[in-house]
Amino acid sequence: MNRREFSKKAVAASAAFPMIMTGTGWQGANDRINVAVIGIRAQGQSHIDEYNRLKNVRVAAICDIDSNLFDERIKKCFLDRELPVPKIYTDLRKLYEDKDIDAVSIATPNHWHALAAVWALQAGKHASVEKPCCYNFFEGQKLVEAADRYTKLVIQDGAEQRSNPCARSMAEFLHSGKLGEVYMAKGLCYKWRDTIGKTPDEPVPAGVDYDLWTGPAPKRPYSKNRFHYNWHWNWDYGNGDMGNQGVHEMDIARWGLNVTLPVKINAMGGHFMFDDDQNTPNDLITVFEFPNPDGGGDKKKILQFEVRHWITNREGIKADNPKEDAYMVSSDNVIGNLFFGSKGFMTKNVNEWQVYYGKERKEGEKGSGLANHYQAFIDAIRAGDRKLANADIHDGFYSCALMHLGNISYRLGRTLEFDPAKMKFINAPDADAMLTRPEYRKPFVFPEKI
Repeated sequence: MNRREFSKKAVAASAAFPMIMTGTGWQGANDRINVAVIGIRAQGQSHIDEYNRLKNVRVAAICDIDSNLFDERIKKCFLDRELPVPKIYTDLRKLYEDKDIDAVSIATPNHWHALAAVWALQAGKHASVEKPCCYNFFEGQKLVEAADRYTKLVIQDGAEQRSNPCARSMAEFLHSGKLGEVYMAKGLCYKWRDTIGKTPDEPVPAGVDYDLWTGPAPKRPYSKNRFHYNWHWNWDYGNGDMGNQGVHEMDIARWGLNVTLPVKINAMGGHFMFDDDQNTPNDLITVFEFPNPDGGGDKKKILQFEVRHWITNREGIKADNPKEDAYMVSSDNVIGNLFFGSKGFMTKNVNEWQVYYGKERKEGEKGSGLANHYQAFIDAIRAGDRKLANADIHDGFYSCALMHLGNISYRLGRTLEFDPAKMKFINAPDADAMLTRPEYRKPFVFPEKI
């Protein structure tokens, strides 16, 4: 069976499984919620699988600009599991017209996240948006504006650790004062990433709507290194690894430090070793300063963040047992956080934290536990309570804002001062200009009035 025949049969199969509800019909007896997943290649597959596991939740539609993906996803995620076949969409705007869809889960490239979420809210859909929730600072402001406008809809940020009991108890402990004055947080993202090489401009592959993929970004010729996954390393679409894996640990660091926006930013780094198409740094050290009027000494807090792509150490607690004491360890990667207080320090990985007190580094309190961020989104929709979604979009914006401000400091090559109240840099018009795009490609523009 060729792809066209398979897709036709898939659509026909979906007709055999009629939608249970329309609009808010899920509030009826069966309590089922229809979810659409937008972007199904990488993380989107996880979204499909996770929603398919939830009780009274149906992945009723999938949407992607690459129609080559549909057949395999439908077979693997639906037909092989004897699940109803979803509707198929290429254009998310058409999907948003579907009255049968209650909520969308957005797993597109970064440059589509905020706009897709804003349009979803305007269409009356609940929305969960992958990290980072915004491609730049301006887009985060517009997303928050939309969230504040459509208060009856649930909007969830993709900072999934915020659903984990481990992270929640971490924040409660640090904010309680038991570690003393928590004056510094450190985030680590050490991931071995090889060179992406160089790829030529070439014709757009059949079945790909490249204009729609490009969306609000500048239109460039198609190249493999400006498309699937490697878009992360191109400023037109991605934010480097601080905006990829790193933004998870940025959120934890900011949450534990109990701060929002900084007053000073300094970032240094570079794209070392590799002569390839990547134009984001593969090693970046960023330092943020926050006011701390209740603190001692200089009345400030510091957040350090480091992204490292290649040769790296474990940076665990004990050199003789680094694998046990590292933050989040695989064969290649070390990812996590450190917090420093006047009484001791804390290590934090995805599923556990541990406190060490005094010069002796005596083991103290600890916490652990994982939870389901997707279930939290569904629970919030059913209850009509955004708080149950755990990851508030305002927090998502603040954490992404740090990443954006750090990248701007790096790209301009100097320390910058920032006014959190005005949300502008101080005496730095060139930096202010980088808070948004020079222009948005029509019709992929944010509405002036949400």
